Amino acid sequence: MNFQKTFLWGASISAHQTEGAYKSDGKGLTVQDTRPRDNHEIADFTIASDHYHHYKKDIKLLAELGVEIFRFSISWARIFPLGSGAVNQSGIDHYQKVIDECLRYNIQPMITLNHFDLPQALEDIGGWSNRETITAFKNYAKTVFKAYGNQVKYWLTINEPNVMLLVDQKILGKQIPLQEKYQQFHHLMIAEKYAFKLCHELVENGQIGPVPNISLVYPATSKPLDNQAALYFNSVRNWAYLDFSCFGRYNTVFKDYLKQKDISITFAAEDEALMKENFPDFVAMNFYTTMTVEKPTDKNKMSEGINDQQSEDIMDWGFYKGVTNPHLKKNQFNWTIDPEGLKTTLQTLYDRYHLPIIITENGLGAKDQLTENGKIHDDYRIDYLSQHLEQCLNAIQSGVDLFGYSPWSAIDLISVHEGISKRYGFIYVDRTEKELKQLKRYKKDSFFWYQKLIQTNKIPLERR
Repeated sequence: MNFQKTFLWGASISAHQTEGAYKSDGKGLTVQDTRPRDNHEIADFTIASDHYHHYKKDIKLLAELGVEIFRFSISWARIFPLGSGAVNQSGIDHYQKVIDECLRYNIQPMITLNHFDLPQALEDIGGWSNRETITAFKNYAKTVFKAYGNQVKYWLTINEPNVMLLVDQKILGKQIPLQEKYQQFHHLMIAEKYAFKLCHELVENGQIGPVPNISLVYPATSKPLDNQAALYFNSVRNWAYLDFSCFGRYNTVFKDYLKQKDISITFAAEDEALMKENFPDFVAMNFYTTMTVEKPTDKNKMSEGINDQQSEDIMDWGFYKGVTNPHLKKNQFNWTIDPEGLKTTLQTLYDRYHLPIIITENGLGAKDQLTENGKIHDDYRIDYLSQHLEQCLNAIQSGVDLFGYSPWSAIDLISVHEGISKRYGFIYVDRTEKELKQLKRYKKDSFFWYQKLIQTNKIPLERR
């Protein structure tokens, strides 16, 4: 089986994990620049991969790789250093140069409006708990749609709002009280609805989609209570966000969860109409693995059965708790690997929403080694991507409208809580947690493998 010639091949990054230049050319601080760090031994985002100064070189390498789309985010604080108010023209100009460089090589930019890096000035007034942040986001979205809409036709809204809220300590460096967290949920999703509306009004032939992290949730056993636990966590983690985006409604199971938690959501007068009148053109999906849960029955054993990283934060007494799936292998960073689960997730997603899907993140974090002769032999990454792409083909054969694949990541970047040591890229960035070196770029074996895949639309059997 081959992928169709119209299938879009890409690669993805985010601003704060790659750009660096965190105070350059008028940029304001973001929550990623200021957040408390659990581990001070890992690299921060001040220089990162220095993509801000290396973007021409990086895009030229992506052109050599053969990608047709480049998914990157705009740093809101480069455009509005204080989140709102005066526009920073240097920020506007920088991203114009990035877009121009992409188009020079016939690479379509796919721009994420916000990727975990809310301007700190907005966080200082309450962040997503304050509706003023929605107003600021509307103005920011309108500004970039007007600035780049003539050239950029693919847009993404807010990266992984579900992960941002569920794993708040790891992503934002703080814990958000439950009532506040789900008021933030509402404000984030209303902001996304405004992005749908403004894109369709301001960008001729523009297409826009949500970009959640979707991990299908399995019950640990066939016990009815474990199935109910999976029902609730699927709703809280996945469907609450996409039902809001694609159907304009609060998911029924999610509403019951909020009711049992005694959480009330404050709506503004215009919210109901906004929810029901503005919808995405496609769904962008980030996928790394699936989740497995059981119904907790003993408060003293809430941490039992967990020996993988992604289940550590899944504990909600009375509803679900994460457990490690014994049927799945794990990677070097203790995450389970479930290629078949990607097919099931794609089928479930498409059956539920019946919108075209593009995968905007999927990849393997690993401790790559640069050899003395400048090589990076990452067969493990090739194996991971091959297995997941096989399941993409199987999903397409089963009827899923999957139109593109843009894995994580184009170049090595700074993992949010594991630094540069956890590398994802097709392109190696030569730096360590503490030593910048020359930030030289090297092509990994996976670069040449992916290059051949793009050229042939067929998964290569050989490693090079």
